[in-house]
Amino acid sequence: MFTDDFKETPYWWEAAPIAERTQGDLPGQKVDVAIIGSGYTGLQAAVQCARAGRSTVVLEAEALGYGASTRNGGQISTSVKFGLAELTKRYGQEIAEGIVAEGQASRDYVEQFIRDEGIACHFNVAGRFDGAHSPRHFKKMAQNVVAGRYQNSGAYMVSEADMPAELGTKAYYGGMVFPRHANLHPALYHKGLLGVARAAGAEVHSHCAVTGLKRQNGGFLLDTVKGPLQAARVILATNGYTGGITPWQQRRVIPIGSYIIATEELPEPLIDRLMPTDRNICDSRKLVYYYRRSPDRKRILFGGRVSLQEADPKVSGPRLHREMVHLFPELADVKISHSWTGKVGYTFDTLMHAGQDDGLFYAMGYCGSGVGMSSYMGMRIGQQAVDDPRGMTAFNRIPFPTRPFYTGNPWFLAPSVMAYRLWDRTGL
Repeated sequence: MFTDDFKETPYWWEAAPIAERTQGDLPGQKVDVAIIGSGYTGLQAAVQCARAGRSTVVLEAEALGYGASTRNGGQISTSVKFGLAELTKRYGQEIAEGIVAEGQASRDYVEQFIRDEGIACHFNVAGRFDGAHSPRHFKKMAQNVVAGRYQNSGAYMVSEADMPAELGTKAYYGGMVFPRHANLHPALYHKGLLGVARAAGAEVHSHCAVTGLKRQNGGFLLDTVKGPLQAARVILATNGYTGGITPWQQRRVIPIGSYIIATEELPEPLIDRLMPTDRNICDSRKLVYYYRRSPDRKRILFGGRVSLQEADPKVSGPRLHREMVHLFPELADVKISHSWTGKVGYTFDTLMHAGQDDGLFYAMGYCGSGVGMSSYMGMRIGQQAVDDPRGMTAFNRIPFPTRPFYTGNPWFLAPSVMAYRLWDRTGL
């Protein structure tokens, strides 16, 4: 099942290791902006704050980029899971149109940023294919395309007869393509973004967990493992890793474990037959599996949620392998070279959120669309923190819900996963 050199760390870390431990003490004086979290959100915010002339410090509890920013599948979508009609029913036409527009803008922002900053991270506009898990799902997809639910996406249908040009599996009844979606190497993107933030003047500290946060003298006092730090403003950029120092946000973000495996290198004819394109791939099940070829086109990266509870990568790896083989029986004897996990930040309304409370800013809850939206929202919350009017988003204007008795421990995930699994088996 596992290769001789199997690793329980992300495949992405092979090309972009994150073992760096920064040296140096925290600034002794008060800084303008302290950012908690060194993922895409935190670093994008740091770029905005530093380029606006603010003294900016990024604090990371682990190695820089240790969380989901270097663990994800590297897929870039237009981020918002609802169409205009559903959003209009919730929030009215103006806010709904704003949410849809910003979802589309998030994908374009990442592409433009990578090109402007010259980041080498295998950015590729390959599109995304969504497989229909049942004939009913295919019909619903087609109806949504005809009805224009996916505005300005260019989405189109692929019949079951035309599937071989998209994917070498008989598990789907056709599907849908979003041609503007893209992918990249997430750890190389993070590495490049880190360089941009430092070049802008941001100071970045790894292994510097924030253990306390309180208001003091019109600003904030942050207690860290490297000592105290005073800041006029604070940006919370922790998403699925949000903890007890900010209980209001912790009660509104649901940390969900997601698991990914990488196969050993595959023969070129085999991978070309199974995955003729470089597209991102997922399907219409409630428990979504997402997969793609590696940037060098030698491996398959396959992810999803396969456990009722958080599981060790050596446990989740074989489960993902079984799901992969269900789609591609030819891979039954292929071994796993890497198996890892990371935390996705979900919300109760399945939308991302941003806001501030008298100098404490936050952006989080990307619901599995973090590459594009965390970059975009990080940029916007950074602008908000320096009083740039361009920073305001539609996500600042919607309520950020929680549920009674929820304090950050998602006890309800196990029964939810079980119910979704049963639902998927029915094909409804």
